[in-house]
Amino acid sequence: MPIVDIRTPGEWKETGMAKGAIGIMFFDEKGGYNVEAFLKELNAKVDTKKQFALICRTGSRTKVVANFLSVELKYNVIDLADGMMYYNFMKFPLVPYK
Repeated sequence: MPIVDIRTPGEWKETGMAKGAIGIMFFDEKGGYNVEAFLKELNAKVDTKKQFALICRTGSRTKVVANFLSVELKYNVIDLADGMMYYNFMKFPLVPYK
C-alpha cells in the first residue's frame, strides 16, 4: 500500500522517510496549504481509487488531511496515527531524502 508523507521537505531531510514513501507536502512550514496543488500531485503519483496511507511527524496533520480526503472526496485513506515518531520508535526502515 502506498504511504504518502505529507511533512515538509525540511522534515524529510532531517529524519529521512519511510522506505517507499511518496513525499507530497500538504502544510508548509508556516501552516499554509494549497489543496488544489496537493490533490494534483497526489492524483499524479498515487492511484487514489485504491487504499493508501498518510504519515506525518506525530499524526496530527494526517488526522486532519485523512478526514478531509475520506469525508469530502471519499478516498480510502488510512491515517498512520503517531506518525514518524512511532515509525522511528518501532525501528522501521528509513531512507534518506534526496
